[in-house]
Amino acid sequence: MLDNEGIAYQEVLAKACGVALEKRILSFSVEPPTSNRQSIRHQWNRPTKPKTSTAKRRIPLLPERVLDAPGLVDDFYLNLMDWSSKNMLAVGLEDTVYIWNGDTGDVTEFCKTRPDELVTSLSWAGDGSYLAVGTDEGDAQIWDVDTSSRIRSMRGHTSRVGVLSWDQHIVSSGARDGSIWNHDVRIAQHKVAALNGHSSEVCGLEWRPDGKMLASGGNDNLVQIWDARSSTPYMTKTNHNAAVKALAWCPWQLNLLATGGGKQDHMIHFWNTTSGGKVNSVHAGSQVTSIKWSIEYKEFVSSHGFPNNYLSIWSYPTLNKIADLPGHDSRILHTSLSPDGQTLATTAADENLKFWNVFESRKNKKKAVIDPEEELVGSYRKMTIR
Repeated sequence: MLDNEGIAYQEVLAKACGVALEKRILSFSVEPPTSNRQSIRHQWNRPTKPKTSTAKRRIPLLPERVLDAPGLVDDFYLNLMDWSSKNMLAVGLEDTVYIWNGDTGDVTEFCKTRPDELVTSLSWAGDGSYLAVGTDEGDAQIWDVDTSSRIRSMRGHTSRVGVLSWDQHIVSSGARDGSIWNHDVRIAQHKVAALNGHSSEVCGLEWRPDGKMLASGGNDNLVQIWDARSSTPYMTKTNHNAAVKALAWCPWQLNLLATGGGKQDHMIHFWNTTSGGKVNSVHAGSQVTSIKWSIEYKEFVSSHGFPNNYLSIWSYPTLNKIADLPGHDSRILHTSLSPDGQTLATTAADENLKFWNVFESRKNKKKAVIDPEEELVGSYRKMTIR
């Protein structure tokens, strides 16, 4: 029991602390104070980005158009198709070059070589006014597209000219004996350089868009990169284990070169031609016959021979495969991209010429809705290139 003095002290202390003497200090009947803060689970389990529904680009699995190409020579080392900046697609069939007009859809016979002479390579000049034609007799001919006439024939190679590539007034020719010649089409003495870096047939040849470097690939499994000012290789790459026909300079990174190997290799390598280093590689699963970069997307398409004969679309630099398109019944030999960069033309040993909408532009307006059955029939409506 507290005396009067103790009780008085207790009352003073309780008053100072704000405690009522008639209530217990710990009372379970009183609700705890509420918090205005959101729960930690609600805070940290939120998605970091809002969900958006972004539709992926639709890539048709069927060709838009199919033409017959009877008489196409089944030879991996030749280059018998090229698409000009004026929307003219040239195709070489035996001794004749045919042109398909991309604006009208008309096919015309453009030129013929001698009866005993085969067309072995084609390449349009940059402005689309002239077509270079290589033959199995070692000639590199220049034809005027407006007059359909041969304006000169540059002889000298002792074996067939399987590949051609233009840089302004210079046309380079690669031959079966491993030689590469640069021809100046403006002057009588046309041979202005001889590039001797291959020991076997040259089957790939590609000028960089700025004209400062030339890439070549051969049946000796080599990739040679040439400085335009020199006749000795700037760098040599020996990583492929088969012939290198597929060569492609990246349009949005000029020092990046893609190269693809033949049926014993199946590899696509990517080279930084400034440093000389290999920056990426991917196993394509089949013989690589061509590589074409998109001019709008960070993507490229590769064409293939044995064993799958398909087209593959890849993203870069991730090298994720976007789509495989079952292309032809036999190996795809040649491809060429339309001047707007959207349509890829392919020819194969099955003697078909097909057109694929592989890089449809974002800028295209929404197409009108048509009957799916009519679209399918239209896709396979056949014509002949002859």
